[in-house]
Amino acid sequence: MTKTRLSAMFALACVAVPAATAIVRAQKSPDLAAFDKYVAQAARDWKVPGLAIAIVKDDSLVFAKGYGVLEVGKPAPATEHTRFAIGSTTKAMTTAALAMLIDEGKLHWDDRVIDYLPELRLYDAYATHELTVRDLLTHRSGLPNTDLLWAVPENNYNIPEMIRRLRYVPPQSSFRSHWEYQNVVYSIAGLLVERISGMPWETFIRTRIFAPLEMTESIPLVSLLKGQPNVAVPHDLEHDTVRTVAIRTTDVIAAAGSVWSSVSDMSKWMRFMLDSGRVGSKRLIQPATFAEIVAPQMRAPMAEYPALELARPHFFSYALGWFVQDYHGETVWMHTGSIDGMIAIIGLMPDKRTGVYVLANLDHAELRHALMYTVFDLYNGTPRDSARDWSADLKKLFDARRAAAAKAAAAAPKPPAGTHPSLPLDKYAGTYADSAYGTVVVTLANGSLRAKYGNWDIGELQPAFYDTFKSRKRDPLQGVTDVTFIPDGAGGISAVQMFGQPFSRATPSDMK
Repeated sequence: MTKTRLSAMFALACVAVPAATAIVRAQKSPDLAAFDKYVAQAARDWKVPGLAIAIVKDDSLVFAKGYGVLEVGKPAPATEHTRFAIGSTTKAMTTAALAMLIDEGKLHWDDRVIDYLPELRLYDAYATHELTVRDLLTHRSGLPNTDLLWAVPENNYNIPEMIRRLRYVPPQSSFRSHWEYQNVVYSIAGLLVERISGMPWETFIRTRIFAPLEMTESIPLVSLLKGQPNVAVPHDLEHDTVRTVAIRTTDVIAAAGSVWSSVSDMSKWMRFMLDSGRVGSKRLIQPATFAEIVAPQMRAPMAEYPALELARPHFFSYALGWFVQDYHGETVWMHTGSIDGMIAIIGLMPDKRTGVYVLANLDHAELRHALMYTVFDLYNGTPRDSARDWSADLKKLFDARRAAAAKAAAAAPKPPAGTHPSLPLDKYAGTYADSAYGTVVVTLANGSLRAKYGNWDIGELQPAFYDTFKSRKRDPLQGVTDVTFIPDGAGGISAVQMFGQPFSRATPSDMK
């Protein structure tokens, strides 16, 4: 899925270990045996428990292999048929679904969404009236990140409820002026598929994409994983130790990132895209409609991917569910997927009809970018003496970033010894509310504060620095929750802030 965030859910992670020693050299006939060894070593260097990669060229699958294991400490191997979360690379499938409906004459890219979903209301009346299908797919609604609406499973908001709450979210920029990654808005595109086609998004994806492409190992919803064989377990890296984490459901925003698949199946998706929406002789998306999917629509920030510091493209844009950039004179269509403990990347060079897809079960393992660019070099005629060791160079980049962050944290002012809350603990207790994101209830019992966000029990709060507290237990979003109370200047508290979102103290009349 991609970016949000709730800073840590999708925050970058890297591992300080030696870089891969074998460098794959580009040549006229790619040495896939050397590439195989390179991937295996690089996966070990990045401490990735399990990884799978597929390469397609023209209409053929030329390489597909798994490395490592499904779960650390257990012997079951990862293979090209292992199912991983593909995260936000799902978004391109949602775009393809809408493209098929466009070809059937049931809607157009620039139709207004409100004409199909009259219940949709945004904070900005102009944006409500003018929001189009194209706007849904290009992250330019003007809304800030709203992942807090779905990322806490205990609160369990469905799409209709999230749509209702969007009207209370103030925009962070003018409509269509700024690119901001938006999973909730993208999930509205899935509702649009359902409203127009008459079938749920997941049924449409299965019958109109998976079936004709013979993607038999692909699953549209996390809830359908139960009982399936060969499923990877997600992992995180904590203090240089790889540990398992729970599978996060993304079903409430399914159209934005709920598919699980294998690189074997995704190789069929890559060939479908490289053949401009055809399966064999059958065209599922018409040429003009397909061309619109991959046409740059909105400038995207280079800071989105640190790997771009090394790739140095001349342009980086967002199309309809795809990033579009250049690499060594070639157009590239690409996208990543990230969800707790899982990563994905797809990279296509359409003019060379070459594609690579990587799946792995370690949170934000940026080895994915290294492997994508390595494959591009293999098929891009990069001279032997200038082929880059992408794994080594990207690790240096991320290691340097981590070291700089650690240095900055060490240099940051430390709370003076003996700091304590500025007010008696009972002053912090109360109910705090936001129209979009719900309520935070803080209670005082046995001399300690506890907090609850909706149905999610944050737990006991430990004083950290004056009016900032930390939860004592890990939470499902970012490890340890910072809870900062905002004094009202009159001996009370006016609001509490969590995950960058303020919740105002509610009065009795607010709770009626």
